Amino acid sequence: MDSLLFLCARRVVAHRPLPALPAHLQPVLFQAAFLDGRPLVLRDLVAAWPFPVLNFQRLVGRQELLRDHPCKLCVQAVILAVVAQLRRQLEEPGHHSSLRVLDMTGLPDSASGRAPDGMSVWSGTVALAKACVEVSKHQREFQRRGSKRHKGRSGAAIAAAAPQPSGVDVHADLFVNGTSYGILRDALQSGSASPLRLKCREFQAEELSASGIVALLESLDPSFVRRVDLRFNNLGLTGLSVILPHLSRFPELRSLKLQYSNVDVRRPTPESAIGIRCLAGQLGMLPSLRELNLGSSRLSGNLRQILCDLQAPLESLELAFCSLVPADLAFLSQSFHAPALKRLDLSGHDFSQGLLEPLRLLLEETSASLLHLDLMECRMADSHLDALLPTLRRCSRLRFLGLYGNSLSTAALKDLLQKTLELPDLHLVVYPFPVDCYKPEPPSESGWNFEEPVDEELLVAANAEFSLMLANSGRTDLVWTSNPYGHGTLDYFSL
Repeated sequence: MDSLLFLCARRVVAHRPLPALPAHLQPVLFQAAFLDGRPLVLRDLVAAWPFPVLNFQRLVGRQELLRDHPCKLCVQAVILAVVAQLRRQLEEPGHHSSLRVLDMTGLPDSASGRAPDGMSVWSGTVALAKACVEVSKHQREFQRRGSKRHKGRSGAAIAAAAPQPSGVDVHADLFVNGTSYGILRDALQSGSASPLRLKCREFQAEELSASGIVALLESLDPSFVRRVDLRFNNLGLTGLSVILPHLSRFPELRSLKLQYSNVDVRRPTPESAIGIRCLAGQLGMLPSLRELNLGSSRLSGNLRQILCDLQAPLESLELAFCSLVPADLAFLSQSFHAPALKRLDLSGHDFSQGLLEPLRLLLEETSASLLHLDLMECRMADSHLDALLPTLRRCSRLRFLGLYGNSLSTAALKDLLQKTLELPDLHLVVYPFPVDCYKPEPPSESGWNFEEPVDEELLVAANAEFSLMLANSGRTDLVWTSNPYGHGTLDYFSL
């Protein structure tokens, strides 16, 4: 229920111009204007912002509020208001603004959200980059006009005499691909000389060349970056060896995601051995690294060599579809990473065969710390889950369990539900459609039916049984769902 203060704020922002109000009311007015979709009011508020910091998440509140409200025009309005302020400071040397930091980190990616007019991280990156380029261009034009008015004076004297606004640092998470590469490169290369400066917290690049990625990484402020996410870039070991040395300049880098990098070392060669040693050494140069994602790299038998130089234990390790073998899981069980792991993703491995016992031993070692476990599409049947269940029950801090895409029956899932009710922190379980809820189909020539039809009546009945068990247990905080998407599963930095 909304507070009386917020309800009053909504009445106030419904009309322009805003009345003169005390500074301490500006945050709630900003929240009301943003959630009610009033971009013009937001521009007015930012123009007179009385504080040095404007932080979107702190002002608007929970991420679900941002995700469920159309915010594209509102975000653009805030950016345009900051640009207008800086242009005014250039043109009017006596004009003062309190704003020094615009913090836009943590905004949800609305590209897949529910609000149709939401702003994606990509479009937000482009909007910020264009704003930085615009302010930098205006600054150069203003200085050029000043130089014409002061002919005969040295360039240094002109620059010193020109008004130098204190400027605004924009803290943001940036997402770049081939389409937005040029504008972001120009914005970052304007650097500290521009009144509007991008400070990247999380950097994500898709489908770029190694040289393009390096050019952007070299332009980032090294003190602020905490995550680098390079996916779908087809880099291979050769490309990674070009990029990773440039990450050592980021002392606060805690998360590195390299999924879909086209790394395949299943068949050892002299070249792949050199590449693995190079990769291991470069990872070892990242002292703050705590999260690593190597998803869809084919690493069979090489996990020890890749992780051997890390200076500190990982807390999040994502190895989905990595073609791991028993020796890889055995190494993890015996490594200093196991008792520190909070998040583990081993989706896409066949645990119906020789990997099951190594997995059980690994879970034993991680049981005191593990919060998030993904075992989706792992070819597990009832007997495999039954073998793991005693160990899963010892994972006393577990919050998330992903089992989607496994061949489990309704009876096995009911047993899992009943026996994991005792886990006090378990909040979300993503389970597969029970195998007994599929309609029998004649086998195809290959022997596989990849799209067997679900019997909706049986599925509804199974879901009703799960819901009744949850209701009777009093665990209204525990969500069981067969939908693997859209849950906002825990990010490493929120663990």
